[in-house]
Amino acid sequence: MHIEKDLVAASATPLVLGILADGESYGYAILKRVNDLSGGRIQWTDGMLYPLLHRLERLGYVSASWGVSETGRRRKHYAITAAGSAMLAERRSQWEVVAAALDQVWRVAKLPPVVAEGGL
Repeated sequence: MHIEKDLVAASATPLVLGILADGESYGYAILKRVNDLSGGRIQWTDGMLYPLLHRLERLGYVSASWGVSETGRRRKHYAITAAGSAMLAERRSQWEVVAAALDQVWRVAKLPPVVAEGGL
């Protein structure tokens, strides 16, 4: 299944902040977590994630610090800030409104049935 670019972009900030709400993480681990959470249907690239992390850092929603991996390589770790937690709560409220509205539309609209990935 292909997920439209605008939907991926709209969900990126709450996904990253939600992942960081579970604890600090680094780029590759965030990419892997998004992939795992979506069952492989959302696959971000470095070129999508790092500009987002840098923007969230500039806005004060995440903080970054350098650490060392198990293999001894330097690795930048990201953590959610108090402002990021507040933003995550706000985004969650917004998404709940959107999801509820869509759910109502889909219940009454005469839409074709959802076909699972890979066909019938």
